[in-house]
Amino acid sequence: MELEQSVIAITGAGQGLGQTMATSLASQGASLALLDVNQDALTETKELCEAFGVKAQTYQVDVTNEEQVEQVFSDIVTEFGALNGLVNNAGILRDGMLVKARGGEITKMSLGDFNAVINVNLTGTFLCGREAAVKMIESDSRGVIINISSVSRAGNMGQTNYAASKAAVATMSSVWGKELARYGIRSVAIAPGVVETSMTASMKPEARERLENMVPVRRMADPSEIAHTVRYILENEYVNGRVIEVDGGLVI
Repeated sequence: MELEQSVIAITGAGQGLGQTMATSLASQGASLALLDVNQDALTETKELCEAFGVKAQTYQVDVTNEEQVEQVFSDIVTEFGALNGLVNNAGILRDGMLVKARGGEITKMSLGDFNAVINVNLTGTFLCGREAAVKMIESDSRGVIINISSVSRAGNMGQTNYAASKAAVATMSSVWGKELARYGIRSVAIAPGVVETSMTASMKPEARERLENMVPVRRMADPSEIAHTVRYILENEYVNGRVIEVDGGLVI
């Protein structure tokens, strides 16, 4: 895919990794549809993208709401005339042990915390991916759906909900790669390891050092390195149905 003048939608684009991916693609001439539940956060991303001279439009949407997702992807095609790519980046964490016994008391992961993560990370990815595929087919746009999984999909302590959601996202990407290729649509997942974020930047030095020492290359990923992988997938039209691990060799 030629990135210049292509139309790429990104969920969770208001901050962090989503914002970095958006500006990376804008620097290559792509037009951006920026999706997030937080409209205020999207304003900054829009301005950063427009600084590269490209078109960027914001869309406030709850990715777990089917009607909102259907409407927003219709709006994107109406506004841009096509849809060439989607990066399913929106996600949340609600970490905790399944059950924990201490001092004679047992606590457990709540159903609310489990469902919240599954709804955003998995159901949201499903809804956005489905609607993006529909619009790509309707507008006769060869396209790419990129889903953000995680190294945690292998199973990470304290992340029953998150690990389950990211394992499902990876598998779903493979299924879509098989189903959608006939329409000229590719599907690929990225499984990042530990990425430098505002949260990791605020960690205590000793905790940060322990985290970095878990990674064979002895550092966290810069968000730009994940964004570079997004660009690679979009541009290389023979990459399909796979999970690309960008984790510095981390094994959980």
